Amino acid sequence: MITITDIKEVKMHHDKFGIYLNTKTGKAMRISSPYWIPSGKEWVLLTSDVNTTLLKIRELAKEKNMVKEPDKIVWGDWSEVPKRS
Repeated sequence: MITITDIKEVKMHHDKFGIYLNTKTGKAMRISSPYWIPSGKEWVLLTSDVNTTLLKIRELAKEKNMVKEPDKIVWGDWSEVPKRS
């Protein structure tokens, strides 16, 4: 049975879904599960739109001056995202 607490917890995590950018490596990750929300300081939520294209991610990173070479941003893989404990 789903409780009000369960619903609140899902909504709380939903606010953290989106595109994260690792400002050290220039890797972007699409996060839509609370299990994979990155915990390191180098991972920054760039946008809450999980459907953002790589081109738009590069534009946003350039606008926000998040990395030196936004045109080199690429998609990362799951091995690069530290799991929450």
